[in-house]
Amino acid sequence: MACHRIEELIELLEPEWQKEPDLNLLQFLSKLAKEAGFDGDLGDLSDEILIYHLKMRNSDKGQAIPGIKKDYEDDFKTALLKARGIIK
Repeated sequence: MACHRIEELIELLEPEWQKEPDLNLLQFLSKLAKEAGFDGDLGDLSDEILIYHLKMRNSDKGQAIPGIKKDYEDDFKTALLKARGIIK
């Protein structure tokens, strides 16, 4: 894991973990994995899953995903025309 990924993970992890101080780190990571729908071995849990889940953990479930939000269109017809390059 690159240094910037570690820093990002710690920055996201710290405030959430402080909300549940009774859990040790592995218990908290296990809880995050279950919330994210990860059911594999904890050793196989990727930093991408943790970072994405921590970013989205307290957001509205109907909210657009941040990485996709920039391309989001309310109108299907407009989205289709943009995807085909007909309109910009």
